[in-house]
Amino acid sequence: MRKMILTLAVAAAAALSLTACDSIDLTKQDQAATGAEAPAATEAPAAAAPSSAAATVAGVKVRDDATLGKVVTDWKGWTLYRFEKDTPKPPKSTCEADCLAKWPYVPYAENMKIEGVDQKLIGRVTRADGALQLTINGWPAYRFAGDAKVGETKGQGVGGVWFAFTPEGKKAQAVTGDSGNGGY
Repeated sequence: MRKMILTLAVAAAAALSLTACDSIDLTKQDQAATGAEAPAATEAPAAAAPSSAAATVAGVKVRDDATLGKVVTDWKGWTLYRFEKDTPKPPKSTCEADCLAKWPYVPYAENMKIEGVDQKLIGRVTRADGALQLTINGWPAYRFAGDAKVGETKGQGVGGVWFAFTPEGKKAQAVTGDSGNGGY
């Protein structure tokens, strides 16, 4: 009986250890993907979560941007971008190696939350390394490492090939106001 209790205790400790490690790795991945520091103790500690999957919410939603209008973000609020050198039909990601340092791809997750985007537009593409990447209307989705804060859109128009997503999966354009001022 003592041996069985000891075995169960060791198994439970190992499971908790793996859960904590997975949560730490996800935090590091988010930091690397966004170039941002980890948030200060606003999220529940990893030990309180039953698993790393429960601690991380994957999904997309829409927010209003003063300059671009409606843009798609990940569930945390980071702006999502498309790369004009990729293809939507069939979906193909061409951002590799050094490109990924500035433009980390958005991983695809089963059963992600979707708010403000037609679910039919959400898909995935298998990258050259076998990883699954989120697509919106066929276009692979990325974040921009230069966006230092949630809600920034510093990647918009970079190189004439990077654009924030609209809820329809198109490239965002600047919202025009009074056309009588010449756009200034």
